[in-house]
Amino acid sequence: MARVSRKEFHDLATPNEAHDAIASLELGGRTETVSLAASRGRVLAERIDAHLDVPGFDRASMDGYAVKARDTFGADEANPAVLSLVGEVHAGTEPAVSVGEGECVEISTGAVMPPGADAVVMVERTDERDGEIAFRTAVAPADSVMLAGADIAAGERALGPGTRITPREIGLLSALGIDEVPVRAKPRVGIVSTGNELVRPGESLNSAAGQIFDVNSTTIAAGVEDAGGEAVLYPHAGDDYDEMERLLTKAANECDLVLSSGSTSASAVDVIYRVIEDQGELLLHGVAVKPGKPMLIGRLEHSAYIGLPGYPVSALTIFQAFVAPAIRAAAGLPEPAAATVSGKMAVRERYAEGRMRLMPVGLVEDGAGDLLVYPVDKGSGATTSLVEADGVVEVHPDTSFLDMGESVSVSLFSPDIVPPTVFGVGEDDPALSRILDHVTRPRYLSMGSREGLRRLRNGIADVAVTSMSGEPEFDGVSLGSWTREWGLVVPAGNPNEVTGLADLVDRDLRFSNRSTASGLRTSLTEALSALAADRGQTRHDLVAAIVGFDHTVKAHESPARKVATGSADVGLGLRVTAEKLELGFVSLGTETVNVYGNPDRVEKPGVRALSEAIAAADDVFAALSGYDRP
Repeated sequence: MARVSRKEFHDLATPNEAHDAIASLELGGRTETVSLAASRGRVLAERIDAHLDVPGFDRASMDGYAVKARDTFGADEANPAVLSLVGEVHAGTEPAVSVGEGECVEISTGAVMPPGADAVVMVERTDERDGEIAFRTAVAPADSVMLAGADIAAGERALGPGTRITPREIGLLSALGIDEVPVRAKPRVGIVSTGNELVRPGESLNSAAGQIFDVNSTTIAAGVEDAGGEAVLYPHAGDDYDEMERLLTKAANECDLVLSSGSTSASAVDVIYRVIEDQGELLLHGVAVKPGKPMLIGRLEHSAYIGLPGYPVSALTIFQAFVAPAIRAAAGLPEPAAATVSGKMAVRERYAEGRMRLMPVGLVEDGAGDLLVYPVDKGSGATTSLVEADGVVEVHPDTSFLDMGESVSVSLFSPDIVPPTVFGVGEDDPALSRILDHVTRPRYLSMGSREGLRRLRNGIADVAVTSMSGEPEFDGVSLGSWTREWGLVVPAGNPNEVTGLADLVDRDLRFSNRSTASGLRTSLTEALSALAADRGQTRHDLVAAIVGFDHTVKAHESPARKVATGSADVGLGLRVTAEKLELGFVSLGTETVNVYGNPDRVEKPGVRALSEAIAAADDVFAALSGYDRP
């Protein structure tokens, strides 16, 4: 097939067209035989008929005496029927005695009914009298007897194709003596992550060379297994056409479906779509959906092919929406039950891009236990969104915004997802991390003091954690507080002899700062304002003199790690971090970390549990250098 010219995203397929294209692919349909022990959770491929009676004999269903029912007719408490005891039968043994007129045989539950007997009288309704048994009740034929074939009879339909095998079905198959089961073969799904920058988890990572750990391969593989498929991981493919062709062709020859992630957008280095067109058939390139516009669907050799976006959140979202249902269908599995919940938007969310949006969202309960839904959007490349998002809300292309309080339907990433017991946003703090260990199923986003207060104010968060001075500008309920020592982190031994902020201003020292959302950054700004006032200068003058002041990093350890690697001379940080990384520390004072609760949710069990954990955290503070109660 001749190589075609470069395709751009001009005519995007609709989501329905993408579903139809995937449905047209052959993703499996094979049958295999597995042992009974390995059949749980699999889908039966063929009808199974009973080839014998279950039970295969008339058996007693309780302990008592096997009798001819007519010998007990008319018996009652006042006039018992007296029969001769002629033997006994126990479960698992063949009867060596028969029951004649006026006779009975002692029998245990599950035992074979002896010849001549047609009923069982429970032992509680009898009395023993000198080798004879007095029966104080009458019974009818088949009383307390399970007849042969009563469970299932030979020739009867036992299980049909498409039945998902659970312990219940395994019990029936066991009763039929079946030890091998014909099941639908799991679709084999080959997974190829593309990009020269990818490194497998567990291998050595060179961040300086732009390397990142491969998130998509393991994430999508887990999704394949959850959907009933068999995931097969292949080596990473670079951006070379020949190497891409070799790997994809190998996967196509060994699997029912090949999934790739990355190299699907319209850029000069992307080659997958050309491999598909050269070696197979490209059904569509580009879908009017966000995230996931650059999805590819086609055929390669004798296999189906789907190309997912490269960013982890986009890849997982598109996989769950488009690919997982197709794998489940090929495996014969139904769509998961109870995978959708309804809630109300916690905030107003604008959207006007003209294509369907699969908006990642998180769930939180308000004080009344009603479900609130909030957008989770740290950018498609943020892998932490994978665990912060609980599902997606499908937003129609014509929707310009979702209003606060508007009802929405959330498709959960997993049916067993439940909202966190407490949802907090705010300052990154090592003491808080330890305190949260004592709370069941919390969710905490380290987004900085300012963002914590904003999300508490707009009703998304249950609690906000801040180290900014002053009281919040709204009614937040204090759940507790502690102090921490902050300052400048320097190399071990303090080779530059840094003594304070003046050294940053007056000397050519490379500085690593925290983001403006951080309360620690606010403490630094306030200290610089005080220094500027002492010098008769403006804070702007001092900030302009600090090399790297605007070089900000995310977490409380990040500046210290810059110092540890030699890419910064001084970093903004905490004493506890400096000691952990065996670095030097120049103290600039203490700041108070405050935890504020949403006034309408302080009675939520999770919020109360957090408050109690803070109150009981003296051992946490004692174990962290520079920490104390206020």
